[in-house]
Amino acid sequence: MIWEVFRQDEPGGYHTHCGNVHAPDREMALLFAEIQHARRKPTNSLWVVPQKEIASQTDETDRFGGTTDKTYRWVSAYNVDVEFAKEIEDSDREQRSVAGDSA
Repeated sequence: MIWEVFRQDEPGGYHTHCGNVHAPDREMALLFAEIQHARRKPTNSLWVVPQKEIASQTDETDRFGGTTDKTYRWVSAYNVDVEFAKEIEDSDREQRSVAGDSA
């Protein structure tokens, strides 16, 4: 039986997929996962999941739709060519710096 292995680096972190192991039961899968995926890197915890129990969905079969365009929330989405718009431009610059964009 194939077991997928998920590893957590430190407490409170995400578990990330790091590979799989072949084992007859859960206990052996945990033992093999520890040997193969946790001995070289600091590991807080391991999860093993039977491969047949994992379902996946690709973007081709995505039923949730794409992202909604919400540019209307940003000042930069509006064309402002008026002199008194300095305050709006300053606000836009501030929003971009907080979001990590370059103005």
